Amino acid sequence: MARLLIQPDLGQARREFFERGGLPVGRVTETILQSWRRCQRLGLASERLPSIEPVPQMRLREMRERNERLWRLARAELDALGADAVGAGSIVILTDADGWILESIGHPQFLDKAGRVALMAGTCWNEAQVGTNAIGTAIVEKRAVEVRGGEHYLSLHRILSCSAVPVHDPYGDVVGVLDISGDSGVPPMHALGLARHAVATIEHRYFDQNLPGCELLRLHRDPALLGSVREGLLAFRDGRLVAANSAGLQLFGLDRRELGRIRFDALFDDALPRLRDDGVLLDRHGAALYGGVQSPLRSTRATGLPSAPASVVTEAVLFDADQEAALARAERVLQAGLPVLLLGETGTGKEVFARALHRRGARAARPFVAVNCAALPEGLIEAELFGYEDGAFTGARRQGNAGLLRQAEGGILFLDEIGDMPLALQPRLLRVLQERELLPLGGGKPVKLDFSLICATHRDLAGAVAQGLFRADLYYRIAHYLVELPALRQQPGRAGLVQSLWQRLAASRTLSPAALAALAAYDWPGNLRQLQSCLRMLVALSDAHDGIDCADLPGYVTAAPVAVTAAAFDDGALDSIERAAMRRALADCDGNVSQAARRLGISRSTLYRRLGSKPGSAG
Repeated sequence: MARLLIQPDLGQARREFFERGGLPVGRVTETILQSWRRCQRLGLASERLPSIEPVPQMRLREMRERNERLWRLARAELDALGADAVGAGSIVILTDADGWILESIGHPQFLDKAGRVALMAGTCWNEAQVGTNAIGTAIVEKRAVEVRGGEHYLSLHRILSCSAVPVHDPYGDVVGVLDISGDSGVPPMHALGLARHAVATIEHRYFDQNLPGCELLRLHRDPALLGSVREGLLAFRDGRLVAANSAGLQLFGLDRRELGRIRFDALFDDALPRLRDDGVLLDRHGAALYGGVQSPLRSTRATGLPSAPASVVTEAVLFDADQEAALARAERVLQAGLPVLLLGETGTGKEVFARALHRRGARAARPFVAVNCAALPEGLIEAELFGYEDGAFTGARRQGNAGLLRQAEGGILFLDEIGDMPLALQPRLLRVLQERELLPLGGGKPVKLDFSLICATHRDLAGAVAQGLFRADLYYRIAHYLVELPALRQQPGRAGLVQSLWQRLAASRTLSPAALAALAAYDWPGNLRQLQSCLRMLVALSDAHDGIDCADLPGYVTAAPVAVTAAAFDDGALDSIERAAMRRALADCDGNVSQAARRLGISRSTLYRRLGSKPGSAG
């Protein structure tokens, strides 16, 4: 049950601690009290105004460059939570291991309010700097922390309610913090649970690349959860457990301090070959664990291994017979050395399709490097893609940076949202694709490249070419073979899809027939991504063995009319219906874009794009 503190008691606790020098045991949690005492020992004054100034943009770019892997692996979760935060009036924050804010996105009005207390990119929120706060205290405690209102050490921060979860790398080190912050006067609506799930997904992605010399076990007591972020990941080197995710540690009641100390035979009754042969292992208590094992590559290079998808939208759920046929054709095209272009609305599973191509092809044991061309900071995209030599520009990392294109050596490069690549960079990418040779920024010798190319976009690239927004020569270079992924509203048998996704997420929770019917009937303008986010939210807001009924579903699902089968309309008619619904929602909200987007269950940017509006209108 969520922890609630009555504000008068908290006020008394503050007076007892800060004015009378007492210890308000029982009035605040032990975590908050210990943090207050640490800050007091540092000499921080609770009524002072912190002197926090964001660092210059160049310094911020340096920090983002140093934390490029964390930033890249967290990007999808930041985008998903950020879209939800817009509707909830909150913001989502990613920091490095020292509490420096790398990214802050969400509700524009609360971003402004947070800016007044310097909760913005380029500022530092460790305890020594700003006292008790969720980010800084989570770093000290190395675990999830909530700090609400007056629990903050500095009085100025009482306007905030914050929930922070540290991000650990596979070896147990804290590499950053994900935080959801909002107005202390508004209930946080399970922010900590959402942050925990997002961090579990990020930490799962850290295992997508090989851990040198390790046998990686993917395990769970429920085989239906294999391939999801809830599977346990345990990496053994020379018989010793050296890396694991939270789910893997929880399977055996371990904590991260035991990494490097526990041996394989202390955890399992069976030998590892049984997992390879039978897909099952018995633990020391005789209980069965299901899964598989990935053996280390002979090369010690950091290369990508065949891995589970980054989300629960797996091939078994997503691909029908038509898409299986499209996969087979696309695989043959890649084998011939030609690129594949995936087309489809946002959220239709383009990356899942690309990862499936990787796993099924001849390059499965080599890296899969995904680059979201729309998410990379514009000032860094050239350096991120093409790499640079030492001293190429002010703030460049010592020894330079190989760049994402070179990381894909021997494997697959996936350029997502290629339609959003800046026009000025398109000629350089075209030259690299033509010559398969790269010249890093700052000079140096040309580097030969070997990778297969998959691109994806939700945009009409042919139309963009006609409008001069995308280079024609680059388009014809990447568009040898087109695969169009259908929108969710166009897919038959949506009830089966919803049920399959739910089974991979819900554990012991159940979905009533009425709730399943309502979820299947909704049109899901955000497609599979929106559906998956909705199901994850239902899990986060419920307990084990709960039953989910229509009353538990988001309002935008239950308020929607029963969907008409997509087959009854052509694409143009469906598009007209969707636009009409958006315009009606906008009119009902008196032109307030934020309210209309919340009512529809989509982001403001999607509403702008679908209606052809320009940002800057109400909301």
